[in-house]
Amino acid sequence: MLSQKKIQAYCPLTKVVRQWSDRKKTVLEPLFNSYVFVHASTKEYQEIKQADGVINFVYWLGCPAVIKEEEINTIKSFIEEHETVTLEKAEVNLNDRIKITSGPLIDLEGSVLQMNSRAVKVYLPSLGYQMLAEVSRTNIKVINKFETKSILAS
Repeated sequence: MLSQKKIQAYCPLTKVVRQWSDRKKTVLEPLFNSYVFVHASTKEYQEIKQADGVINFVYWLGCPAVIKEEEINTIKSFIEEHETVTLEKAEVNLNDRIKITSGPLIDLEGSVLQMNSRAVKVYLPSLGYQMLAEVSRTNIKVINKFETKSILAS
């Protein structure tokens, strides 16, 4: 419906195997359940909200949340490269030990120094240097002390 209104919309889809009583079938489902990304000007907000099926925008700090074009492109690339994609919310806290799960720093381990809504600042003690990297929350996983190879004392 948004496309009919000439509004650029994107709903990332992923393949999911569903079991029926007589068969299994691979179907496409939205990666982000109940979310559609729109590229729109503030003039188009009201028109979007009036479209059938649209409940509201996702808000951040009182304004509709803005997703960077590069993040949308990353989602598109990831879906193109991987047949089945799932989402997991990364619960991260200060001082957690983490492992980076994708991107140029993949498999590096570090400690969370700072957090904001989209990224965490991580201390990466590899190669004997102190490297700070701002890493997207979606590219890390928390590891416990039993999974780490070495533990840093602070």
